[in-house]
Amino acid sequence: MLSIASAVDSETYTSVDVSTIPTTPDRSESCSPAVDDSTDEQDFASNDTGITSETDRDVENNICPKPIHSICCVGAGYVGGPTAAVLALKNPSIKVTVVDRDDRRIRRWNSRHLPIYEPGLAEVVRIARDGLRESPQLQEDDVPVALLRQPNLFFSTDVSRCISEADAVLIAVNTPTKMRGTGKGSATDMTSFEAVAAEVVRHARDALGTQIRIQRPGAHFEILSNPEFLAAGTAVQDLLQPDRIIIGSATTPEGLSAAAALAKVYASWIDRSRIITTNVWSSELAKLVANSMLAQRLSSINSISALCEATGAEINEVSAAIGADTRLGSKFLRAGIGFGGSCFKKDVLSLVYLAESLNLQEVGEYWRQVVEMNEYQRNRFSSRVIKRLNSTLVTKKICVLGYAFKKNTSDTREAPALEIIKTLLDENPREIAIFDPCCNPVVIENEIRSLQDYGPPVLSDDGGSVKVYSDAYAACAGSNAILLVTEFDEFMNFPVHSGGSSSTTSQGKKLPASDTNESIKRRFNDEPGCAADCPDCQSGTSYGDPNTDTADTTPKKQLDWTRISAEMQSPKWLFDGRCVIDVPKMNKLGIRVESIGSSGWSI
Repeated sequence: MLSIASAVDSETYTSVDVSTIPTTPDRSESCSPAVDDSTDEQDFASNDTGITSETDRDVENNICPKPIHSICCVGAGYVGGPTAAVLALKNPSIKVTVVDRDDRRIRRWNSRHLPIYEPGLAEVVRIARDGLRESPQLQEDDVPVALLRQPNLFFSTDVSRCISEADAVLIAVNTPTKMRGTGKGSATDMTSFEAVAAEVVRHARDALGTQIRIQRPGAHFEILSNPEFLAAGTAVQDLLQPDRIIIGSATTPEGLSAAAALAKVYASWIDRSRIITTNVWSSELAKLVANSMLAQRLSSINSISALCEATGAEINEVSAAIGADTRLGSKFLRAGIGFGGSCFKKDVLSLVYLAESLNLQEVGEYWRQVVEMNEYQRNRFSSRVIKRLNSTLVTKKICVLGYAFKKNTSDTREAPALEIIKTLLDENPREIAIFDPCCNPVVIENEIRSLQDYGPPVLSDDGGSVKVYSDAYAACAGSNAILLVTEFDEFMNFPVHSGGSSSTTSQGKKLPASDTNESIKRRFNDEPGCAADCPDCQSGTSYGDPNTDTADTTPKKQLDWTRISAEMQSPKWLFDGRCVIDVPKMNKLGIRVESIGSSGWSI
């Protein structure tokens, strides 16, 4: 994600560019803003090593960046949407506008049917987009309700106008891996980014060029690298309480001024000790290497799970023993069917391409193995399912529980589930049933339908064998095997604490108490109304329904596995792709369990 923000000091007009995903050795741009507000501008100066020195502070004593009053975020996806929402929440005096050419996505942001699911996101959007008011009981007849907070978060498809009106522009567009041409399979595809960057430069110049040339003859744009470290499922908390904010800039006075302007926006809630300043390349590599190292840990523990199955060791016991080592820590040591999401694979491959482009073939091959191990683990799981079912799925129903790549998100990008389903389809099953508690069934169907572009129909509505359910019990009924591919709390067969006034993220951070009880809800202004032909209202699913907004603060209703077992076909199989099932409990229900990292089942 790249961001271009304009800031004016006593000498120059600068534009701050925030980025997250490096591309090739000869260019680097990408970003996602977590926000930080700084106190003194000099605290944000940096040298090439990322350490703020007294000399840097002396330089920044002369830097007085103009405050940013309006921000335009280009891209309303999993990074741009939550980032803009939190920016607006924490900076009520700044107008934040999110623009996207996808009118369906913008329509959803402007309704009660948000296009993505993230715990806590709905509440943040309601406050920033709709504003807050006094309790309705205080309103009498035609006396207007006193506003406690004016709306400052807006969504629009008018990209050009919103860019031209903004003091700062954040670019949060998709940057997938290139699928053709130079760098195919590794390099980052910057097509969308370059198109938006051209639009930003064109319209920002149209709106401000004359004034800048008159008042600041030497004005120019500065590029900043501001990588995002958001994790699907905890993105709001990652923005509210980030481990660190990285701002990379040129070490010139102009570059430091641009960095200070961005830092002043972030500083409204983030302590300056968490802000790391570096040069641009250091910031870019910090993003790539962080995700690559995490992906490497997952691939490493998954490689050990294969050894566990062959030797009789238990992967969860091995992981616990390794995680107790303070030199290593316990994070990202949960074995499973492999990592997914938009970042890990793409960033590892970007690191591979960078190394190979610099003629560091051995380095590139080392990191490429991380991706190959991830694919090996996923394929090994699919093969195990087929083998245990007597090497044939004909006449059999397979139920896939979970479709998103991890729990507490509706993000399906690079989800292992899709590749597993593709493998199972080759075995001609009677039915593949899919249920996910967070994903919109319509979104899943559209993604599954893409599999039939060059082949026979896939979805049951088109004559195929894949059916997406909005009810878990209906999906499981009559199945020969259940595949648990996403670790949602609802699927566990043991007590899971996930509600109350606070809960804990997978990174161990505490989530704050939510303001979704009735007394707080009455403080919200009304949500935008849906049109009579709203497709989300007509879909008949609970996805995006305001009545389900309290799901984040109430205990998850876990599946009744006794009921599921009674409705399965014998022999009953459960394939645990996330190592989260209590096997003995399932055995007592007559369900045979195959779990990654375990040598076998017993009953």
